[in-house]
Amino acid sequence: MAEVLSSLPQSSHPNLLVGFNKADDAGVYRISETQALVQTVDFFPPIVDDPFWFGQIAAANALSDVYAMGGTPLTALNIVGFPLGTMPPDILTEILRGGNEKVVEAGAVVVGGHSIKDKELKFGLAVTGLIDPRRIVTNSGARPGDVLFLTKALGTGIITTAIKRNAVQATVADVAIRQMAALNKVAAELMVQYKAAAATDITGYGLLGHAYEMAAGSTVTIRISAGNLPLLPDSLRLAGLGMNPGGSNDNRDYLAGKVQVSGTVDPNLQHLLYDPQTSGGLFIAVAESAASEFAAALGSAGLPNQPIGRVESKGPFPLIVEP
Repeated sequence: MAEVLSSLPQSSHPNLLVGFNKADDAGVYRISETQALVQTVDFFPPIVDDPFWFGQIAAANALSDVYAMGGTPLTALNIVGFPLGTMPPDILTEILRGGNEKVVEAGAVVVGGHSIKDKELKFGLAVTGLIDPRRIVTNSGARPGDVLFLTKALGTGIITTAIKRNAVQATVADVAIRQMAALNKVAAELMVQYKAAAATDITGYGLLGHAYEMAAGSTVTIRISAGNLPLLPDSLRLAGLGMNPGGSNDNRDYLAGKVQVSGTVDPNLQHLLYDPQTSGGLFIAVAESAASEFAAALGSAGLPNQPIGRVESKGPFPLIVEP
């Protein structure tokens, strides 16, 4: 996609504060000195069998891009591709019900949408939010000395692959599904409160792919302590059994030459570094002076709060992973 976009003319407007040329999570357009619109869109095929949970997960995933910028969702439009005639309509009803409940939980409202007849079911949202243009959190503001946090556990790609292969316990699948359906609302509010220097949400490019975007955009090196990463239950074992989605290999290929991984990092844990996530957590850089209080606030909210790395001055590799 980067190759495709590079050949297109770049949008330019004095009120366009963040556009697609910056590889950020959402676009930002200023409408006044104190308000700007945050806009994003995301949709995909089902990753779980239950249509209600699929609707919740897809909606949470789309809303996450607004949260990653530090914004507040306002409205959402449903985007649907549905195999009408080959799938019962009540499945779509449940998907839309799940998505609507998640939008309501975010304090936003579904104002409509668009559907097409498609061979493969797809669902997602176009979301519009509000943000103070003076407090936008981009993925390009990380500074040497910042401390890094990840607010959801890794492993959703591996576990959803295991679900498709009937190779995971129901209790483990339930934990992963509920995490994917959880909003990043509280994490976003806390990162704005503690003046995060940079943030992004972890989705299809995996932790290292999105960390690379932050490192490249900020012109820094990011050092990750793999042993401090929050992981979903049983994800390490499942990685060892080969439950790695195809996207993991794509992510690994893309990052070749951009990351230095210590040979002492568990090979199964290395799989999780590249694992494509659905509705993953926020990857946040916070000033060292605020890191302890930020960690305590995350912990009080029931979110993972152990620092997972640091930002350093730019070195030979944008990313370094140590045990």
